[in-house]
Amino acid sequence: MIIPSIDLSNGQAVQLVGGREPRIEAGDPRPFAERFRLAGEIAVIDLDAARGTGHNRALIEELVRMAPCRVGGGIRDAGTARHWLDAGARRIILGTAATPEILSQLPRERVIVALDALHDEVVTHGWTTRSGETVEAGMARLRDLAGGFLVTFVEREGRMEGTDLDRALALARAAGHARLTVAGGFTRPGEIAAADRAGIDAQVGMALYSGALHLADAIAAPLVSDRPDGLWPTVVVDEHQRALGLAWSDAESLRAAVDRQAGVYHSRTRGLWIKGETSGATQALLRIDPDCDRDALKFTVRQAGSGFCHLGTRTCWGDDGGLPALVRVLADRLADAPAGSYTARLLREPAALEAKLLEEAGELAEAGTRADVIHEAADVIYFALVAAVRAGVDLADIEGELDRRALAVTRRSAT
Repeated sequence: MIIPSIDLSNGQAVQLVGGREPRIEAGDPRPFAERFRLAGEIAVIDLDAARGTGHNRALIEELVRMAPCRVGGGIRDAGTARHWLDAGARRIILGTAATPEILSQLPRERVIVALDALHDEVVTHGWTTRSGETVEAGMARLRDLAGGFLVTFVEREGRMEGTDLDRALALARAAGHARLTVAGGFTRPGEIAAADRAGIDAQVGMALYSGALHLADAIAAPLVSDRPDGLWPTVVVDEHQRALGLAWSDAESLRAAVDRQAGVYHSRTRGLWIKGETSGATQALLRIDPDCDRDALKFTVRQAGSGFCHLGTRTCWGDDGGLPALVRVLADRLADAPAGSYTARLLREPAALEAKLLEEAGELAEAGTRADVIHEAADVIYFALVAAVRAGVDLADIEGELDRRALAVTRRSAT
C-alpha cells in the first residue's frame, strides 16, 4: 500500500530532491495529515532533527494524535525511540542509530530500519557518508531485530522518474519476514500496484504534493474486481468499527470521497452518490482500507443525522445500541433535555455530577459479586459518559486515547 510522507523543516511540510535541493514548500503539515490519513499510516520525518539543526517535536506530537504515524528523523538512542512509541507513534524509523545494542531494547514489530542507498550502497549522516555496505548486507545484519525496512533510492528521491521495481523486488526477498517499504521515484499507480503484489509498501511524497499522483488513485492502485462493472464492494463502518451498511465504489467516487473527505459512493442506479446531500445524514470520511484480497474496501466514517439507512435508522440492520447509542442520547439531552430530567440536571450542575461520580466509583470498588460489579460498573460508565458529553468529548475520542496508551512501551510502576 501507499505510505504518504510528510517531511518537516522549520515547522513546515517540504519536499526535497535528493534530500538536499528544496523543490516544494507546502506549508502547514496539518491539512496534509488530515488528508493523508485516509490511506492509513503516514510517515513523518523530522529533517531538522536528522540534520542536527533543531527539531519539530511539538508539531510531531500533535500529528501523532491526528493520524497513525511512523516517526523518523533524529532518533539516535533508545530513550528517544521510546518517547515516540509512548507518544502514540505506530512505528519508529531508525537510521544511523539502528545498531544491535539500541534495537535490542525496542519492540521489534514496531521498529523500521532505514537503509538509504545511493546506487546500492548504504549512505548515512544525511546521505553524506558512504558506508561501503550493500543494502542486502545491512538487512542480513539487522533483520532479526527489525519488523521492517525502509529503503530509499537516493538517486531517484524527488526526481519523479519512476522507481526501480526490479531492485525493489530483489530487496523484498532479502528482507525475509521484515516488511519492506521503498521510497524514491514512485509516480504511477501501476508501480504501487506491482509493489503491493510483492508485499512492498510505497512511500510517496513528491508525486502527491506536486499533484502528479492523486491520493485516491494511489489507494485504488492494488484493487481488483471480478464484477463486469468493475465496482468494489464498500463496507461502511463508524468510528467504533460498527457496520452501518454496504455501498459500492469506483475510481470516480473514490476520487470524490478523498477530495471531499466525505462519504461518496457509486450508486448503481444514480451514478455518483454523495451520502446525505439531500437528507442531511452526511458522513465525514476518516479512513479507507482495502481488504486482504484487495477486492473490497472499508470506509470508516463519522455519521451525522439520523443514520446511514434510507429508512432513517442508524444502520441498514436497524438501530444500534451500547455505549455509542448512549452517548448520542446524552448529546441530544444536552441540546434539548426534557424539563425535570435527572440527566439534564447532571449535565448542567457540575457539583451534582461530581458527587455521583465519587459515589458510584466507591460502590464499584466495594462490589463483591459478579452481578454487583456489572450494576456498579454500568453506573460508573454512565456518569463518566455524562461528564464526557458535558465537556464536548465523544466516545471515539476516549477510545482513541486508550488506543494510544496501548501503544506505550514504558509501563507505570506497580507502586
